[in-house]
Amino acid sequence: MRTSRIGMTIAAAAGSALLLSGCGAGDTSAQEDTLQIGVTVYDMSSFITQGQEGMEAYAEANDIDLLWNSAGLDVSTQASQMDQYINQGVDAIVVVPVQADSLQPQLQAAADAGIPVVAVNAALDDTSNLASSVLPDDISAGESEAQAMVDELGGEGQVVVLQGPLGQSAELDRTTGINNVLAENPGIEVLAMDTANWRRDEAVNLMANWISAFGDDIDGVIAENDDMGLGALQALTEAGMSVPVVGIDGIEDGLNAVADGSFIGTNLQHGRVELAAGLAVAAMAAEGEDVEDLYTYVMPVVTPDNVDTVLANVVTDSDAFIERLPELIDANLASGDLSNEE
Repeated sequence: MRTSRIGMTIAAAAGSALLLSGCGAGDTSAQEDTLQIGVTVYDMSSFITQGQEGMEAYAEANDIDLLWNSAGLDVSTQASQMDQYINQGVDAIVVVPVQADSLQPQLQAAADAGIPVVAVNAALDDTSNLASSVLPDDISAGESEAQAMVDELGGEGQVVVLQGPLGQSAELDRTTGINNVLAENPGIEVLAMDTANWRRDEAVNLMANWISAFGDDIDGVIAENDDMGLGALQALTEAGMSVPVVGIDGIEDGLNAVADGSFIGTNLQHGRVELAAGLAVAAMAAEGEDVEDLYTYVMPVVTPDNVDTVLANVVTDSDAFIERLPELIDANLASGDLSNEE
């Protein structure tokens, strides 16, 4: 049994303040003292690409052999990737699920094989065979961005809403949050609501269709992530229109859009921090450490007033941030404040 160092470090972090030794699916070069953890993500969005950086930094600092796969938004592909990891006998699996109501057979197979599975960033409906989940408070984020739009429009106007992949927990919860706020503000009318699957290119096309259908009746765009908001912004610019746009995630381009006034705001879901925390929890579970059923990442609001500070960690000083990230993750798990970046 490998001596647990991660749990010890996190415990020490409560009083004071821990990735990639192998990369890519199929890398079996892990040494005897190395944890091997498989990761399957829904797709390689900007958020996930950023999160991969954080997981790699944590893995490198903690002697973890990280195997990586993207499902390309296909449930059956993700199921196959889970099967591959189970057959390979990895020590733990991190899954960022394509769809909430999926992977039940794979979760059962992993449990039967004694392989802990941690859902990160997006929830799975079946939690009976999960070791833990590390999830953002997506309802709160949806409420926050909808309220920002209500305030920007003075409670009166017509908006379009760009959703994430339908059925994914983040889409379901962010849509719930948006609808919670809009239900209390009847002066805001939703002209259209549809998915662009977190993708910028799909959002360009969908927004262009909405511009053709509604034209100047569109007073604002609520996008459930920054990539889709940026796609909408591109379509609006090409059509010679200027309306307020709000997003979620705080990716580099989204933060720059807040800084230059193209976005009225976003909510920071720092992929490096959230996904690295998920990896840390998976490593603890693999080593037999006690883990909580749920760890919640609460997304800070980003406005023109604080965007420069956020940009430092996400963009301008990101190398320094990544260097201290492993220690930060352990401190955050010890304190319970997963979104802390101090």
